Amino acid sequence: MPTQPEPSTSEVLAGLVERVTYHNVENGFCVLRAKTRGHRDIVTVVGHAATIAAGEWITASGEWVNDRTHGQQFKAKFLRASAPTSAVGIEKYLASGMIRGVGPVYAKKLVRAFGEKVFEIIEETPERLQEVDGIGPVRAASILAAWAEQKAVREIMVFLHSHGVGTARAVRIFKTYGSDAIQVMTENPYRLARDIRGIGFKTADAIAMKLGIEKTAMMRVRAGISYALTESMDEGHCGLPTDELVPLAETLLEVPQELVRTALDLELREGNVIADRVGEAPCIFLAGLYHAERAIAGRLMRLANGALPWPWIDPDKALPWVQKHIGLTLAESQVTAIRLALRSKVVVMTGGPGVGKTTIIRAILRILAAKGTGLLLCAPTGRAAKRMTEATGFEAKTIHRLLEVDPKSGGFKRGEDNPLACNLLVVDEASMVDVMLMQALLKAVPDGAALLVVGDIDQLPSVGPGQVLADIISSGAVPVVRLTYVFRQAAQSRIITNAHRINQGQIPDLSPPENASDFYFVQAEDPETAVARIIELVKTRIPKRFGLDPIRDIQVLCPMNRGGVGARSLNIELQAALNPAGERKIDRFGWTFAPGDKIMQVENDYDKEVYNGDIGMIDEVDTSEGVLTATFDGRIVTYEFGELDMLVPAYAATIHKSQGSEYPAVVIPILTQHYAMLQRNLLYTGVTRGKKLVVLIGQKKATAIAVRNISGRRRWSKLAEWLHSGST
Repeated sequence: MPTQPEPSTSEVLAGLVERVTYHNVENGFCVLRAKTRGHRDIVTVVGHAATIAAGEWITASGEWVNDRTHGQQFKAKFLRASAPTSAVGIEKYLASGMIRGVGPVYAKKLVRAFGEKVFEIIEETPERLQEVDGIGPVRAASILAAWAEQKAVREIMVFLHSHGVGTARAVRIFKTYGSDAIQVMTENPYRLARDIRGIGFKTADAIAMKLGIEKTAMMRVRAGISYALTESMDEGHCGLPTDELVPLAETLLEVPQELVRTALDLELREGNVIADRVGEAPCIFLAGLYHAERAIAGRLMRLANGALPWPWIDPDKALPWVQKHIGLTLAESQVTAIRLALRSKVVVMTGGPGVGKTTIIRAILRILAAKGTGLLLCAPTGRAAKRMTEATGFEAKTIHRLLEVDPKSGGFKRGEDNPLACNLLVVDEASMVDVMLMQALLKAVPDGAALLVVGDIDQLPSVGPGQVLADIISSGAVPVVRLTYVFRQAAQSRIITNAHRINQGQIPDLSPPENASDFYFVQAEDPETAVARIIELVKTRIPKRFGLDPIRDIQVLCPMNRGGVGARSLNIELQAALNPAGERKIDRFGWTFAPGDKIMQVENDYDKEVYNGDIGMIDEVDTSEGVLTATFDGRIVTYEFGELDMLVPAYAATIHKSQGSEYPAVVIPILTQHYAMLQRNLLYTGVTRGKKLVVLIGQKKATAIAVRNISGRRRWSKLAEWLHSGST
């Protein structure tokens, strides 16, 4: 991040802080009133500073904005404060309470005694402070310590600014390391990528280059290996074959291969990464993921081999009883599934939409509840948990809530030492659960409990690393129920019949329906036509025909983020068409946020209890307080402006991000420009997100490519092998 904004629209402002109207010590956001050069009136300056006080001299660069509520303000992208030099400024600064032991009374006395040399006296001859009436040894020592602390903060901020770190990030760094910030950055700036949210390897690397660290420095190459593996985690891998990792690191870091191999040996020796094989391929794993997969395998085998937590249940009596209670006649496939679940300690149930998974879960829960079995239900997302509660009549929680996440550490209060209180745990939408979350969940399952894992194996695997559901099923280590029969009522939905056609490798029925339907195909041969038609569909045609709200009810789902018909570009187009920003808006991290916008959380925030993929609506943008408020599932959540890198507009989202969610209407652009991502499980996942309506828009050829492509990308994981061998 540059130390100065672009010269084209930026102005530089310098002056004396008259008053600090607001200062958030957590993220540094501040609102100042300042007397500046060239301005007769006192101006409002909005920016970030680790510490700030009246009397300090500020230099700021940014631009003037006209806030509807608060009038004209100077929005500083860069803000530097320095100790005051005039007697007036010094008195204001000392009177502000920034220096412990000095208030307005002593500020006046000190300036009267020493004039503009107050700070010089504090630094060079602090014993002279006791010449001032009322200042004894204790107060003098307190003033000295407080001044030293303020000076350290200022020096750290100057150091960070001079190395290209913008003020908002500089505050984060200072908050993390305190007075050690300069030392940490000088010794190993790559720690920033590991320790601080919002700073990745590339940012840390840019800082390192400014600090004069060579490209070939061993600390850089070692950090780069973790970076390369972390990049592969974003593709879902738990590790990488060595012959892929080494050239990847070589390319990312632009260093010779021998150096990468030397760094890899050092990382292996220290246990940061682990070498093993997947099949015949030698692989390198990040240690945390390697141990997590191994722990999942061990825990599943121990659970599966234990005794059932309920007494023997006679299915010939239980099945007629439960059919009467739920008011449904069970099909043969459902009866088989229930029989297996009642006699298995660990069982997996998989199948697509309309195959009766929910009915089976309801029946199992009813039978076991009647026997006094302790039941717990969970799903990876809030929406999936809510659906599960509505469908079964039993309360379901998100996995994070069930495990009682600790907002401070991101860890869980539930685990081996504090297990869940249940005899059966049901996990729904298990295809979405990644390695780290499944490890945490299984740790918390008591030894005596049974486990029912439910999910759709044909959906996309989890966004996070691993392919837990697929690996458990392919290992053959635990009983699996595969449901394929689509019930008659479900078969009347073209969404469901087309989803199953896609899954079986057949082109979905793209012909115009004769009567009202829940599935349509709209032709668009090029990106420009597709974008225009998507906007028309979302803004006008679907709301008019189906009575749906264009922002709340209709979700555009894209195969990828990039490109003219990718989620990023469509978000900008749809935002402009559906909710053009007025004056109450904030531009941050490449996006505009305004009241009425639909937004998506893109990383877990345990403090706010909002998680990756959650969708909300912006209620208010308050530029004077530097906060944005949004509603997620009826809960109001507040974001400081410095935290808005956790949000993106959500008029359009990738299909990957939509997992576990259902929307009244879904619009899916599918063009050959999405070639890299056109896969059967991607299209199938997208189509199965729509509850009342699915519209594909694009080319029949692109649809055919997606249906035929079952290659997907292989995910490098070792869980299936460990489960299959039964060895951990």
